[in-house]
Amino acid sequence: MPTLPVPVTGLLASAARRLFVFAWTQTRACAFAIALLSGVAASTLLPGLPVARYDLLVVYGVLLTLLFWMRGWESGRDVAVIGVCHVIGLAFELVKVSLGSWSYPETAVLKFAGVPLYGGFLYAAVGSYVCRAWHLFDLELVRYRPGSTAVVAAAIYLNFFTHHWLPDVRWPLAAILVGVTAGTSVRFTVRGARLRIPLALSFVLMGFFLWLAENLATYLGAWRYPYQLHGWQPVGVEKFGAWSLLISITVVLAAATRHADPRRP
Repeated sequence: MPTLPVPVTGLLASAARRLFVFAWTQTRACAFAIALLSGVAASTLLPGLPVARYDLLVVYGVLLTLLFWMRGWESGRDVAVIGVCHVIGLAFELVKVSLGSWSYPETAVLKFAGVPLYGGFLYAAVGSYVCRAWHLFDLELVRYRPGSTAVVAAAIYLNFFTHHWLPDVRWPLAAILVGVTAGTSVRFTVRGARLRIPLALSFVLMGFFLWLAENLATYLGAWRYPYQLHGWQPVGVEKFGAWSLLISITVVLAAATRHADPRRP
């Protein structure tokens, strides 16, 4: 059997090590989300308690946030970004739940208009991931256009409300987002090597993994789509595209608190 030349073998081994470090760093960046979903999973196994499960998860989310801040895993600036993600996430939930897009069928004291307060932590977890990834990978945005990207991201967010009454323009907005981020790249470090990917591609990749996480979350009963009320079913693949668009607002919020490198490579 022919053997690979030593240089090729070395390159493959180096690439494998780099891929492992990249995957491990991504896992670390997801620490808040992993801890939150673990709490949701554990809460399904608890015996009957005088406190509603959704209310317990609110307390758990607050304690997680304090732990990450006090341990220095997230800075005060990160907590502020995560807090904004929590608030805009709750606003999103209030509208969507009122329109029947999905529901939180269990009872709770800390629940308003059908939305438990813990629902905002699901969006906070996304904010935590972006902030931690920024630190752990030493991210830089090159050729980033903060103003135009923020405007398009805000329009995307609003369209997820208005499309219930007005024409849905998510695909034209997706095309505009690709346009305003054309030439914008994300630089990051893995094992000392400085790498890059297009910002638009990072939105797609994050959207895919958020869609996978949403499948897991709904399986654990974090919330329910109408077609899941009588038994879990996979989340529709169209949500992959929705998350790829919605993640833009989180990145814009995180970038607004950091220095985006305007230099050309």
